[in-house]
Amino acid sequence: MSDVLTRGPELRRARAELRRFARVTAYGGGGLGLAGVLAAGLLYGQAELARRTIPLADSPPPRCDGRYGTEYPGPDIRVALLGDSSAAGYGVDRARDTTGALLAVGIVEQLHRPVDIRSHAVVGAISASLDHQVTRALVAQPQLAVILIGVNDVTHRVRTSAAVGHLADAVRRLRDAGCDVVVCTCPDLGTIQPILPPLRWVVRRWSREMAAAQTVAAVAAGARTVSLGDLLGPQFASAPDRMFAADRFHPSAIGYAAAVAAILPTTLSALRGPTDVRPRLTHAEGLRSLTQAAVEAADRPGTEVSAAQVSGQDRGPAGRWAQLRLRVRQFTERPHGPVIDASAVPLPVSDPTDAGPEQHGEAVTD
Repeated sequence: MSDVLTRGPELRRARAELRRFARVTAYGGGGLGLAGVLAAGLLYGQAELARRTIPLADSPPPRCDGRYGTEYPGPDIRVALLGDSSAAGYGVDRARDTTGALLAVGIVEQLHRPVDIRSHAVVGAISASLDHQVTRALVAQPQLAVILIGVNDVTHRVRTSAAVGHLADAVRRLRDAGCDVVVCTCPDLGTIQPILPPLRWVVRRWSREMAAAQTVAAVAAGARTVSLGDLLGPQFASAPDRMFAADRFHPSAIGYAAAVAAILPTTLSALRGPTDVRPRLTHAEGLRSLTQAAVEAADRPGTEVSAAQVSGQDRGPAGRWAQLRLRVRQFTERPHGPVIDASAVPLPVSDPTDAGPEQHGEAVTD
């Protein structure tokens, strides 16, 4: 598939937004030189060590598909979950601890409506994998799609413009089908313990650049974004046995619950639509150019970015307008645990008709 950021006037504008973002986030640099060659060799060795430390996926994560909140009246809210292992909930043993189950229960508890959630996420997926996942998801005509993607694009060094092009294409297909979309941008890989300095510093930069570029592309295509960043980093560092799964790479049940607590406010706002009552903005929130909002969101976990208008115009002198909101506080400010108690999530009324893609034997790199 050709790069979607090269087609059509609207996509050319999105490409211009990405160029502006690149200028805003550019780091100094020069020729590679001897020091650069030595550093590259060190990084390659560390990357190989990290790959050996992080085990292969020997079984798929438990399925979260099913109907939740059947005690409530009204039609089901249809939700599709797309992306990589963070969307699939790899690293936990019970369906109730997966991202999808936690998200469904959170929606049920807040909106008092039944939720039918279907996960199409695949362990090891990159952004190019979203095309097939979207095709599967659209069969059920979801009202909301939540996408978690980007980690494997970083670890596989997929070109950023190509990765966000696939993401924008997926968002556009979902929006054209009448589906609201929430994109959870790439988390900070510098929080992963098997990745040691200086490789940790490099992947932190790569993942934050990916997250900011994803924000620009996804919002331009019609989605809202939520920054995950290093939301769980301090807690992972202080309590790795509690926050990490056994592979020391993926979150534990508590870790997934904390991440869903950051995602849930934006999903609720998307489902409520224009009737959503939003609190007064703080000094750190408000209108920005999309590129500036993307940069700020990449450095501030729990930040929502959505499209905005000023005087009826969606573009200003610095490009597309965006609204930046701090939906949740840092998880580190909640010493007693996340908002959602993973152990209290009820099991769904399952529908086994969608067994999902085969996930055995794939390398766990997300």
